[in-house]
Amino acid sequence: MTHRISRRARVLAASIGAAVIVPITVGATPAGAAPAPTVSCTSSKAGLAAKLKTDITAALANRRGTVAVGLYDRATNTTCTLRATTSFDSASTVKVTVLAALLWDAKKHNRYLTSTETSLATKMITQSDNASTTKLWNQLGMTKIKGFLTAAGMTKTVPGTDGYWGLTQINVTDEQKLLKLVTAKNTVLSDNARAYILKLMGQVVSSQRWGTPAGAPSTVAVHVKNGWLSRSSNAWRVHSLGTFNGGGRDYTMSVLTVGSSTMDYGVATIQAVAKVIHKDLVPTSVAPQRFTPTSQPTEAFPAVPAS
Repeated sequence: MTHRISRRARVLAASIGAAVIVPITVGATPAGAAPAPTVSCTSSKAGLAAKLKTDITAALANRRGTVAVGLYDRATNTTCTLRATTSFDSASTVKVTVLAALLWDAKKHNRYLTSTETSLATKMITQSDNASTTKLWNQLGMTKIKGFLTAAGMTKTVPGTDGYWGLTQINVTDEQKLLKLVTAKNTVLSDNARAYILKLMGQVVSSQRWGTPAGAPSTVAVHVKNGWLSRSSNAWRVHSLGTFNGGGRDYTMSVLTVGSSTMDYGVATIQAVAKVIHKDLVPTSVAPQRFTPTSQPTEAFPAVPAS
């Protein structure tokens, strides 16, 4: 994840997814304290909302840092959120937005991607290649990127300035909007564009397939894009976006975190949430797919300004 990289930024970088729907929330507030953010779930399937909110809350008990969660399951019309509007530095998760914007713009001009664009997009998603992202980010420019965000209804996503695309501000509400566009027919992205995005997210290199896929049953196809970034303030940002379909299942999950002491700690937090979600949505004896964290990320750290 690099953008416009100055020498100072390079030095810093180196150092550094039939019952009545009833909302259910969970959380306790100490006397005299501000209300703590709580998990909120709704579902058309009896008992599912209550189980999810209990299990997600338990998975996050005693975890350090700030965590936001977004979940949507089409089959049961289930939604769960935690800190839905809290903003995070995007790190590499913004790469899905970059690809979607590229495809949206190509559709507007009734053209296919060029061979160069295809190569850059493939590296950007499957390997999280930063140089490829920078080229596509610069090619699109702020007008087209913001145009896509408007078309997608991602009104709270703020593109990073001065070429620092990894500092784009995102939240789970907008990331879930993006994943819904990628996984269901709509007027923003063509069917071919959606299939292409999912194809690349399904081909992410094995060392980057941690996070939301953890605990996914082997009966579903996994599509993922992760991001990680360490900064001088609030330590690690570790995020994971995932979509899961097949065997009658169709759901998306976004988990964003900040304030983890290490990358692995952030990964473990995300995977704790993902495992209970998969278990609750697909309560079968099917063996889960196995994904493990890596302490040696294969993508370069993004360039960031001094802070």
